[in-house]
Amino acid sequence: MSAPIDFYFDFSSPYGYFAALRIEALAAKYGRTVAWHPVLLGAIFKTTGCAPLPMVPLKGDYSYRDFERTARLHGIPYKRPATFPISTQLAARAMTWIARDFGDAKAVAFAKAAFASYFADGLDITRPEGLAPACEAAGLKHEAVLDGANSQDIKDMLKAGVDAAVARGVFGSPFMIADGEPFWGFDRFDQLEAFLKNGKI
Repeated sequence: MSAPIDFYFDFSSPYGYFAALRIEALAAKYGRTVAWHPVLLGAIFKTTGCAPLPMVPLKGDYSYRDFERTARLHGIPYKRPATFPISTQLAARAMTWIARDFGDAKAVAFAKAAFASYFADGLDITRPEGLAPACEAAGLKHEAVLDGANSQDIKDMLKAGVDAAVARGVFGSPFMIADGEPFWGFDRFDQLEAFLKNGKI
């Protein structure tokens, strides 16, 4: 089997949410697996000098329209969160802990459920209770997940992961790397598929 597709995302990214629901099927179509990497755009933006789309004049209003339009086009449940964007350290640390101690399958189940909790169900995933459904989806008690997520070694592991992502050139969410070729954005899935199919574009 060919090398996994590296999939980088922030839990506050609508496009990351859309990609999270489609990336595995796309990868499987071409005999690939997916390596999921939570990142923190706030930390990455300190390097790039960028800001969240809704905070950018003109782009902000357009982005809200595009989030909703993209969700409708792809048949993905989506409701604009009451607070957006948010800090996603807790969710990213929780996923990091789950992946380390319980494996990738549970971590991915958590990630998909955390995205849905925020972007479909309107839960505040910055708060422990907001992550409870995602923990349950992974078959874990949220108290245990929160304890693990708040440990210093997990905080250090996530920071190292974000630093490693930046070193690879990751600057947004979603961001995919296949065989060294980078693709930024859910709207680049067609290009990613062409690359997976042909080995080049």
